[in-house]
Amino acid sequence: MTTEPIRSMTVLPARREDVELHTADGLTLVGELALPATREPAATLVTLHPLPTHGGFMDSHVFRKAAWRLPALADLAVLRFNTRGTSSPRGTSEGAFDGGDAERFDVGAAVDYVEFNDLPHPWLVGWSFGTELALKHGADPAVEGAVLLSPPLHRATDADLDAWAAFGRPLVVLVPEHDDYLRPDEARRRFARVPQAEVIPVDGGKHLWVGEGQVRRVLDEIVRHVNPACPVPLPTEYDPDGGDR
Repeated sequence: MTTEPIRSMTVLPARREDVELHTADGLTLVGELALPATREPAATLVTLHPLPTHGGFMDSHVFRKAAWRLPALADLAVLRFNTRGTSSPRGTSEGAFDGGDAERFDVGAAVDYVEFNDLPHPWLVGWSFGTELALKHGADPAVEGAVLLSPPLHRATDADLDAWAAFGRPLVVLVPEHDDYLRPDEARRRFARVPQAEVIPVDGGKHLWVGEGQVRRVLDEIVRHVNPACPVPLPTEYDPDGGDR
């Protein structure tokens, strides 16, 4: 068997399809669903991208790489989409950026899509602005938990944290050592009001998770919590002739 390294631009086998989400306030959002190539998914990631007014969209690199790798390496379904008013090569979602308020309908539409299509064990995965959406609008009974990457806790308040504490579902919080907004010590203090929150400091990490080492750490932690039956760390090589894992 000849293997090749998984590099930044490696795209592993998956069933990929363009999707549309329909919000309760009448908008159509564009997205993509990636599924394992030959098996049913063990769990589902509903990704919530960084701030669109600062370049965040469904193709933000950690989520793009999650969609390229995790269906094959970890049997995960990965749903990515552009929140209202956000553009990417996939297209532009209808509506206009609303600072995290009307985006509650976008989160709801994504969860509805997962439920309607019988995708299993959905977890929200928010990054930066997306963590605010998860905390403010993600406490849906269908959601099994949330993973927060670089949470700034700008828009999400203590009241939102208290609401998630009452919700009772797992909350996994990855905090870069050198984050621009919220660093590990302060994150531990802020998230202490959520008893089920697990704050994981990432040595050497920065807000944007630049570099393969940081991306792999993030993806390993996501898989460790969302599909604990899958061994981590994830492989760093693949068999180009081997199809799905």
